[in-house]
Amino acid sequence: MLGQWFKSFLPRGLYGRTALILMVPIVTIQIVLSIVFVQRHFDRVTQQMTGSVVAELDHMRDRLEGSDVPEAELQAMAPLMRATSVAIDLAAPPPPERNLLRAHDLAGLSLIATLRAQLPGFVAVDLRDSRQAVLWIDSRHGVVLATVSRARMSPSNPHQLLVIVLLASIFMTLISFLFLRNQVRPIRRLAAAAEAFGKGQTVDYRPAGATEVRAAGQAFLDMRARIERQIAQRTLMLSGVSHDMRTPLTRMRLTLSMMEESEDTEALTADITELEALLDSFLDFARAHATVAPETVDPTALVAEVVAGRAKGRGKVTLRGADEQLRPMALRPLLIARALDNLVGNALRYGAEAHVCVTQTDTELVIAVEDCGPGIPADRREEAKLPFARLDAARNQNLGGGVGLGLAIAEDAMRQHGGRLILDQSPTFGGLRARLVLPR
Repeated sequence: MLGQWFKSFLPRGLYGRTALILMVPIVTIQIVLSIVFVQRHFDRVTQQMTGSVVAELDHMRDRLEGSDVPEAELQAMAPLMRATSVAIDLAAPPPPERNLLRAHDLAGLSLIATLRAQLPGFVAVDLRDSRQAVLWIDSRHGVVLATVSRARMSPSNPHQLLVIVLLASIFMTLISFLFLRNQVRPIRRLAAAAEAFGKGQTVDYRPAGATEVRAAGQAFLDMRARIERQIAQRTLMLSGVSHDMRTPLTRMRLTLSMMEESEDTEALTADITELEALLDSFLDFARAHATVAPETVDPTALVAEVVAGRAKGRGKVTLRGADEQLRPMALRPLLIARALDNLVGNALRYGAEAHVCVTQTDTELVIAVEDCGPGIPADRREEAKLPFARLDAARNQNLGGGVGLGLAIAEDAMRQHGGRLILDQSPTFGGLRARLVLPR
């Protein structure tokens, strides 16, 4: 549970994860260097510098202790105090209850510890002023006030080393990001080319980058070429079969037209019509994989044209959402029209009427086709999308036949647009609801 929660904050992309791999060691090294080396180093320097000042203060305190006239002794020590940047005041204000220092003054902690350990009569110190340290020292003549330059007791700029290390780390991190971007860019180009090919587009791509990325790119190009050859061969084969089969079917239709009408001739004519419809379905399925350049079209007009075509065939089709102003989209109109026509045809075949609704959001276009038929069980909806799938138990095949390519054609059309075909139960009419979801 905790691991899943932690993973939710980690980057998902290769660039972000590799950047994290680079930054974590750099930040860790900075922290270790600051704590283990820098702090210990400045602690020792502070102790040594404070120790020398403590010796001078102890000497001055001894001279005051041994004199009955401290004011005269202070005048005698004036040259020494000027040379050591130390000022002593016998009229000291009351000392604070505790030592005073700024929260980020790390050297001040070591300074206070040294004063407490080495300076006799030490009472308190005020380190809030970065330029000087104010000490209260107990003596035979009472508490005296000593003001010492802070530069003599601790390094004046202890953060300089940290700043230099930080700037160097940032500079090296930027250089690493530049190299990393050059390594990730070929992978992104390969991913974009693969995604475009999955949508039926062939974009220009040349392998680049590291040896492993080049090998993956070349393997992708070889795979794309093989798939394109197979699609072309299959389309050519189905076109040839269709052409060869239409010739005898046409002769059979002409022969039947010259014969006297009877129940047998009517049955044969119906069989020929069904065979021609099967051939058209095979060709539609083959053409669905052909690469077609997208065009900017009005989705509302495209859907309305398909609905009007079905309505002319005496199909009961209703359209909702046609009054809304939809933004134009880059689509392959023939594929979308063929997919929608198949869905509407299925709805009319199995539900007697079809209800089409088109909606658009900032991210996607949704074309929904609903019917009032028997629907498809939830556990067989994915199977229904397969080519030549005939779900006799779910859809009455005696109502209009079919070879099970309608949903497969719609599914392939969605894949070429980067969309998806969603099958579920219609919440309004109780039958099947098929939705074409197209990303904007």
